[in-house]
Amino acid sequence: MTAIPLLDDLRSALGDAAVLTDPDLLRTHERDEADLCTAGKPLAVVRPRTTAEVVAVVRAAARHGVPVVPQGARTGLAGAANAVDGAVLLSMVAMDRILEIDPVSRIAVVQPGVVNAALADAVAKQGLWYPPDPGSWESSTIGGNVATNAGGMCCVKYGVTTEYVLGLEVVLASGEVLRTGRRTAKGVAGYDLTRLFVGSEGTLGVITEVTVSLRPAPEDSLTLVAVFPTTAAAGTAVAGIAERGLTPSLLELLDHTHLRAIEAYRPMGLRTDAQALLLAAVDTGGRAADDLAGIAEVCTAAGADEVYAATDAAEAAALLQARRLAHPAMEKFAADTFPAGTGGLVIDDVAVPRGALAALLDGVARIAEECGVLIGVVGHAGDGNMHPNIVVDRADPASVARGRRAFDEIMRLGLELGGTCTGEHGVGLLKRDWLAREIGPVGIRVHQAIKQALDPAGLFNPGKVF
Repeated sequence: MTAIPLLDDLRSALGDAAVLTDPDLLRTHERDEADLCTAGKPLAVVRPRTTAEVVAVVRAAARHGVPVVPQGARTGLAGAANAVDGAVLLSMVAMDRILEIDPVSRIAVVQPGVVNAALADAVAKQGLWYPPDPGSWESSTIGGNVATNAGGMCCVKYGVTTEYVLGLEVVLASGEVLRTGRRTAKGVAGYDLTRLFVGSEGTLGVITEVTVSLRPAPEDSLTLVAVFPTTAAAGTAVAGIAERGLTPSLLELLDHTHLRAIEAYRPMGLRTDAQALLLAAVDTGGRAADDLAGIAEVCTAAGADEVYAATDAAEAAALLQARRLAHPAMEKFAADTFPAGTGGLVIDDVAVPRGALAALLDGVARIAEECGVLIGVVGHAGDGNMHPNIVVDRADPASVARGRRAFDEIMRLGLELGGTCTGEHGVGLLKRDWLAREIGPVGIRVHQAIKQALDPAGLFNPGKVF
């Protein structure tokens, strides 16, 4: 027996090995990858393997009035998985089984700890495809993707996570197990409770099973790169591609700072003299060559210095890999920017209408100059979703303050342009104030009413989202 009865209850239900209290391990689980977000000191990390064990954890925590913070791989960028003082961190990584793949119905049923890339690989062996592919797809989990409604590079054509979630199993604050949605291709009975939980960031329930829809494997794609003298010109090209009715399967932007960072991190011959690069792909089969030519025409008309198509699949894969390296490359770039290696990134996530993308990019450049910080911009240009990466010196409070000011100014600009405070990273701790501004007092009251109905004691991930 311990001096903390909740720990005794948890060990009785899950076994000693699944209840972790080592201080060093707790420290590594305190937070996700977001800067500018506080994190508390948790009581324990628990790793259930079944829905029944999740129920036991939730009921035990409720009896003792202890908060529960669900966690996946902690790759999030908004502080949604950060601990609060005294909380039980409910790590779902041990629930990592793919329960079913049905090629006839084109669905998969998975536990929340399944890694995105593992699901993609498993369904590919049956000629199927799970399109959502966040940048962290090789480590982030399906449960975390669902909780934050994650996006990715394919979402310009194929949409974000919510488009593929057919049903959920969720443990409620009462300890009851709710099943939402259905396995059928069509179904409109009752409120859409599935979408209510997608993007709820662990504040309404604990997701223990996910049924997702799959697609046939896409046809081989063709890829091009367009190099621009300004980021705004690249934004103009994105608007032109949409206006012309072209449907790229991928349309990504890398600015000058990111090109330099990637080339320094892993040299691959990128044009580091360019101010912006657009990476576009099409997977339209027999029309692909014509569609790619149309995108090239639009880019040239928008002022591209150079447009070239990948000569083969290997070159196309290398270009895609360059885009996936953006985050680790910028992390190293930020660390190296300051002599003591104390540089870090404050990663923003703002989405605007495609027609406002050029204005957003110009505005970010202006904000960087006004705030005296370096900001690199990367993102999913095809859906107007940009990730300004603000470089700060973590050891210098003045530098962090300038970075925070730049972050807020970018948020303000995004809303002024008719956009949203988050395109795919979620709200978490980082953007609670900006969500309130975006949805207004009536929207906040509706959020609070839903939270009160499902979690009256407020023990699920308290302090997050609103």
